[in-house]
Amino acid sequence: MPTRQKFDNDLEDLRLNIIDMVNIVGQRIGQAVESLVNQNLELANTVVVGDLAVNDLQAIIEKQCILLIATQQPFARDLRKLVAGFKISIYLERMGDLSVDLAKLTLRIGQDKLIKPLIDIPRMTVLVQEMLNRGLKAYIQEDCEAATLMALLDDEIDLIYSQVFEELLHIMMKNPAQVTQANYLIFACRFLERLGDYCTNIAEEIMYLCNGKRMNLNE
Repeated sequence: MPTRQKFDNDLEDLRLNIIDMVNIVGQRIGQAVESLVNQNLELANTVVVGDLAVNDLQAIIEKQCILLIATQQPFARDLRKLVAGFKISIYLERMGDLSVDLAKLTLRIGQDKLIKPLIDIPRMTVLVQEMLNRGLKAYIQEDCEAATLMALLDDEIDLIYSQVFEELLHIMMKNPAQVTQANYLIFACRFLERLGDYCTNIAEEIMYLCNGKRMNLNE
């Protein structure tokens, strides 16, 4: 097989692994929040135990990137594909970790009666998953504009987080007995806010892949 053809095949394998990782992480985030909303301890434990699959896939992607850089000495766009792919896998691995943190909050709250209906947390989750879906399409199509538009959703997540934080703070001040669970719910919202930030980081890597420029979309 010609060297270039093999390299292109290896790049495609890398791309497919990143696509798989996006899908797995998106599913795990959804499961973690579902476990919290429904207080499903079994599902929460499934998310916690399943973290190894995300870590293993990130390790495979890292090894692929390092091997291709070392053996093929790519430059220009090919090198950007490897650098961006490696960094995207790191952000996805961290997002997987946050899904575990969300699931652990389910386990801490247990079957205690929820102090408020969990409406905003699912809203934030929908936005995070929409960012991931848009990011996946932007990555596949190497679409700078789509990556930029994807990052704009993070502002909506930040706004919801601020509103929920104020609401939960008011609950804690009004009823000290609810402080512990209110803090858990604040953590849940904070984790989702961080997930939005990581999605924005992924958008930045897609833009770097497209045009070779580093941009800060979190400002």
